Amino acid sequence: MLERQNGTKSDLCVVITTFETIDSARQFGTHLVESQLAACVNLVPGVESIYRWKEKVERESEIIALIKTRREKLDELERRVQEKHPYEEPEFVVIDVKAGSSGYLDWIRENT
Repeated sequence: MLERQNGTKSDLCVVITTFETIDSARQFGTHLVESQLAACVNLVPGVESIYRWKEKVERESEIIALIKTRREKLDELERRVQEKHPYEEPEFVVIDVKAGSSGYLDWIRENT
């Protein structure tokens, strides 16, 4: 059964961040799941990122982390990212979950 957030702010979200190495992404993702700040962290290796950093255009291979969590966990999650992430300025982008299978969304709630 599909659950929809009709006009209300979603209680669930996906946070996107990136890592330079798969080892650092795995370590951080495991930390988030073990501490119940995330129900699941998907790691997508082999992404090529092109960006401007300190007046220079950079091109790097990165790993994207998709972090499934509850909105009420965002402040603590952001604090952990800022504190433990290896990048000087880590990506932290939040996307609201507008709809999804009710069983899966309940599972996220139960595991965070």
